[in-house]
Amino acid sequence: MKRIFLALIILTTPLLAARKPGSALKPGLLNAFSKQQDVQMGQEAAAQVRQQQVVLNNAFLKAYIDKVGMRIANTQEAKASGFPFSFEVVADPTINAFALPGGPMFIQTGLLAAVDSEAELAGVIGHELSHVILRHGTHQASKATGLQMIAGLAGAAAGQGSMMGQLAQAGIGLGANSVLMKFSRDAETEADALGSHLMAESGYDPKEMALFFAKLSAEGGARGPQFFSDHPNPDNREKAIDDEVKTLPVRPYGFESGDFKKMKAELAKLPKVAPKPAAGTAAPAVPVTADTTVSTTFKTASGQGFSVQYPDNWQASGENTAAVTVAPKNGVLTGGAVGLGAILNFTPNQPGKTVNLATDTQALLNQLKTDNPKMKVAGSSVRTTVGTRPALQTILTSNSPYGGDEQDTLITVATPKGLVSIVFVVPQNQAAAMQTNFARMARSLKLSN
Repeated sequence: MKRIFLALIILTTPLLAARKPGSALKPGLLNAFSKQQDVQMGQEAAAQVRQQQVVLNNAFLKAYIDKVGMRIANTQEAKASGFPFSFEVVADPTINAFALPGGPMFIQTGLLAAVDSEAELAGVIGHELSHVILRHGTHQASKATGLQMIAGLAGAAAGQGSMMGQLAQAGIGLGANSVLMKFSRDAETEADALGSHLMAESGYDPKEMALFFAKLSAEGGARGPQFFSDHPNPDNREKAIDDEVKTLPVRPYGFESGDFKKMKAELAKLPKVAPKPAAGTAAPAVPVTADTTVSTTFKTASGQGFSVQYPDNWQASGENTAAVTVAPKNGVLTGGAVGLGAILNFTPNQPGKTVNLATDTQALLNQLKTDNPKMKVAGSSVRTTVGTRPALQTILTSNSPYGGDEQDTLITVATPKGLVSIVFVVPQNQAAAMQTNFARMARSLKLSN
């Protein structure tokens, strides 16, 4: 249910229009972080990666990746960002690479094995560096944090306190599917476009980037899924990159360092490296299910403009902020995804505007479907009330983080100061058991605006 939580925060953020070739490349519209905070966050996250994964100390591979990476990082648009880019190789057979906010980039050995030319490798590096330059990671983090958390982070000076620690308090970690490295199709399109610029200036043929992505997508099987789980494949990717290249100055392509074959030979000689075990425990990262025990005694959680009663054997987080989550034990998974529980959110009115319940609810549903294509709306919204105020109730279905299907009930209500939303999240096979509890919680919802 992580995606619904993100969308509740960004209800008033305008959607990106389809990009036209040659148009200006823009960072994410919403970003609460300074560039200095991007760098600090990236350095802290990189330290976590080095603890959690096996970073190779092979001198040749390190030098080769630095050579290709820094050729791209020394282009005009990359240098203008001011970010200190760095490159490391991770012993992981899956095909993937990721760049953290502020510049650290990690390339997995599976990717090095999969590329058939240096230009393909340069394409992946250029694409990943583009996410950094366009600040997509901290844009995602800004969407995922509550409004009060955003204000606190925006006001904090870089270097004071742990950025990753503050994000962890907002339910954002560095594990699988971290929002820092999981982008929308719009962000992928922007990164493709800027990546083609960086490749062209570096002397690599930008079309090789599109061809590599197309090759992974066409081959499927064990080669592409991990990459595309973090990098959703935009429609007409090859054509979009080709159209973008046509807007660039004519340059000669075909640069090659001359070390690609040696890189492949060095890669083949590497011994198999076992992945690092999870720190402190061998338990699975995702519990089989949450604790469905519901106490008959309730207590109150309060947020900005609302309060709700919930079972006293559940836990509340984010109290007195714009975003409050209540859930049982194991209801919130590592990384912040809610598998069972309730998410409440208050989105204030934009200056000079008032909430329109039907219009803003539909805008929210549209955003949810954009963020999570697997989410479906089960029927039309039904009119209800919260206290004396008109409200809408909508049933949604999606994939549960525990596996199988998930049923979500979204309730939206307009107040003079903004929109209050509550989402009840439950695996489909537990929906009937949670119905009475969720109904009581819905009846207890009080609005103070």
